[in-house]
Amino acid sequence: MLEFLLNSTIFLSAAVVAVPLAKRLGLGSVLGYLLAGLVIGQVIRVVGIGAPDLQHFAETGIVMLLFVIGLELEPKTLWDMRHKLLGLGGLQIGLTTAALTMVGVMLGLTWGVSLAIGMALALSSTAMVLQTLSEKGLTQTSGGRSSLSVLLTQDVAVIPMLVLIPLLAAGDGAGGEAMIHHGEDGVEIGQSLVAQLPAYGVALVMLAAIAAVFLSGQYLVKPGFRYIAATGLMEISTAATLFIVAATALLMTFVGLSPALGTFLAGVTLANSEFRHEMESNIAPFKGLFLGLFFVTVGAGINFTILFSNIILILGVTLIVIIVKASILLVLAVVFRIRGRDRWLFTLGLAQAGEFGFVLIDFMRQTGALSGNHSDVLILVAAMSMMLTPLLFIAYDRLARRMGDAAPPIDGDSVATQRKIIIAGIGRFGQIVNQLVTASGYSTTVLDSDMEAIDMLKKLGIKAFLGDPSREQMLDAAGVSQASVLVVAVDEQTKIDLIVKIARRKNPGLCIIARAKSRAHMFALYKHGATQIVRETFDSSIRAGRYVLQEMGINEEDAHRRSRAFYRFDRHSNRELATLWDPDIPMQQNEPYIRRLRELNREIESNLGARFESGDTFLLSDPKPITDLPIETASDEDSSPPTDPQA
Repeated sequence: MLEFLLNSTIFLSAAVVAVPLAKRLGLGSVLGYLLAGLVIGQVIRVVGIGAPDLQHFAETGIVMLLFVIGLELEPKTLWDMRHKLLGLGGLQIGLTTAALTMVGVMLGLTWGVSLAIGMALALSSTAMVLQTLSEKGLTQTSGGRSSLSVLLTQDVAVIPMLVLIPLLAAGDGAGGEAMIHHGEDGVEIGQSLVAQLPAYGVALVMLAAIAAVFLSGQYLVKPGFRYIAATGLMEISTAATLFIVAATALLMTFVGLSPALGTFLAGVTLANSEFRHEMESNIAPFKGLFLGLFFVTVGAGINFTILFSNIILILGVTLIVIIVKASILLVLAVVFRIRGRDRWLFTLGLAQAGEFGFVLIDFMRQTGALSGNHSDVLILVAAMSMMLTPLLFIAYDRLARRMGDAAPPIDGDSVATQRKIIIAGIGRFGQIVNQLVTASGYSTTVLDSDMEAIDMLKKLGIKAFLGDPSREQMLDAAGVSQASVLVVAVDEQTKIDLIVKIARRKNPGLCIIARAKSRAHMFALYKHGATQIVRETFDSSIRAGRYVLQEMGINEEDAHRRSRAFYRFDRHSNRELATLWDPDIPMQQNEPYIRRLRELNREIESNLGARFESGDTFLLSDPKPITDLPIETASDEDSSPPTDPQA
């Protein structure tokens, strides 16, 4: 317990101090985490914390991070992006691997070792690049989207790389290191299943484990999550998600594979399920912490003894890797017509090694494809290249300011993984909205916490995701920050308010169409930042009133004109009443509000009665229009009569 508290205190204190400082200096949070890691790397040697403890922290961060990355790789998205994935991403991996393999051979390494090194260093840092692009607001630029295409290709390419690496191992007896662990009583509790296996046996076991992960995701995890969802307990759902991550990592460890690869595959398998956003929101509280923790451990893992004794070699190889990768990326940017500042964002942003490189290097050492000395140097090269990445982004910022040209328009081959329209709540209200929108040719992301509603939509061929849309993590997972429209259609007033507040904070430019339970709720939603506000039963009440007029002898056309005029008058009057409404004063005690409401009631009665009886067309008189209040009161409902101040 003491050691855990000591580790936690050291890691958190270093991050709390270094990250805000780096942000204030304009260096970005990633470099702050890396600098914190450098400090920790020295402290742990003073207090005597061992390297294995540090490695456990790093592995946990990578495992959690890659599960989330896998969840975001929806198969349909990958198929829509196939041209960029196979073209831009495939060429980057192939050309970079070939070039770095040639460099290795020129340095005197065997072709097998050189190929293994080339594959490891050809991959870029998905975590670092996406974090930096998000911080700088460059995710939706042409350069940012092209970078994401390459990163997705690299993530998928790790699978065949891990299958190929054991075949590169020297000798038929190459196999994984024995994964033997001893408890306090010295009893063996685990051993790798691939120890003592020949290379082809290791490859077969790996393929079997990968197949098991995919099959379990389809036939075990989904039914299990359906059963858990019926309980309605959020903590059990979170525990189930963590169980999936831990169990998958354990399985892959026992067969000699990287646990990070296992969780990544599990995420990809579940990316197309209705529980995808629920699982992502469950992991979200851990994601930011583990992402920062990973970068801290990268900095802390730098061994200065090896670094200083091989400083020329390590710096030289690091610069060679960055130059080779940047040169190939620049050529590809020209070929694929990435122009202006986006070309340099694409070139400089992906020139480093990545977290998958650490996974591959560790696996190479286990299988015997790489010696311990080579792996130690490669880890330092990968870490140094990542340490230089924030500086490359700073160089891009200066180039962009110097060029001064506007970013070119984004092409139609979108790589965004989130849809543009989110509907929160799929009860009677949300269903009608969703039917109209989808029938008009638009795709939506539907969120609801009712498993039965999700099942019904699935039977109707409508894609929906299980989860509470009032949770900030759920909205993040659904992509509210990148959405164009959010329809808040849940039933509970408190949840409606919460969703609107969160969404407006996350995305200031988002169009929020919110369901209001009453007129007072409508005014409150305006204060919270809703764009369009729809009162319950309003349209249906007007329609019922029109039927009454027709029954009393008014012809259908005049009844329709009167109801339309009433709607327009109500819309404009609410703009004015919203400025008089005070949430701290009950409506019945708000004298200015009551006085103005009476005046408006008399005005509508006078207009609808006298003007229609004289045959005049009703013209809305609005001497003091308030055009800066974007409230839309025409929905399908408002059950209370307009003379009621609570309506």
